[in-house]
Amino acid sequence: MNAGKSTALLQSNYNYNERGMDTLLFLPKVDADANKNKIHSRIGLIADAISVDTSFDFFDYVQNRKNEKKVDAILIDEVQFLTKDQVRQICKISDTLNIPSMCYGIRTDFRGELFEGSSELLALADNLIELKTVCDCGRKATMVVRLDESGKVITAGKKIQIGGNDTYKVYCRKHFRELTNLI
Repeated sequence: MNAGKSTALLQSNYNYNERGMDTLLFLPKVDADANKNKIHSRIGLIADAISVDTSFDFFDYVQNRKNEKKVDAILIDEVQFLTKDQVRQICKISDTLNIPSMCYGIRTDFRGELFEGSSELLALADNLIELKTVCDCGRKATMVVRLDESGKVITAGKKIQIGGNDTYKVYCRKHFRELTNLI
């Protein structure tokens, strides 16, 4: 949240496209439905994306697409919402089809628990680049809290709830612990 992940994804996409290279952009259905199949950055950049549900097979899709048209890279936003098998499919794309795969997302939910997609990506990724954002105290923010309609921190509810700055806020681990008593 608020680290510029979608902006970085869209910048990478722009860099590929500027050089005449073709990319595929993906967005999990849970987020795509809320954003009309578009990846949005807070600074106003927008791009169309392919909506994927939990049954979507990345490897089959990219392999078939590669037979029709050149694919130079795939970029996936909100990777935390993917399944373990889907992250493995993305790794297989890089390993067997030699197509770079760049994944963007967050590690943990509002309770400090890893998302399935994030967990698998942390285990298998060749390279991890952490984009930094800051807590109100100035420390590196690594945790996210969920807020209710009145702005109070809540610690129970569905694991996945799409929302922006009105629903979520980032904190360092110390302040997350103080606000939630979860860790």
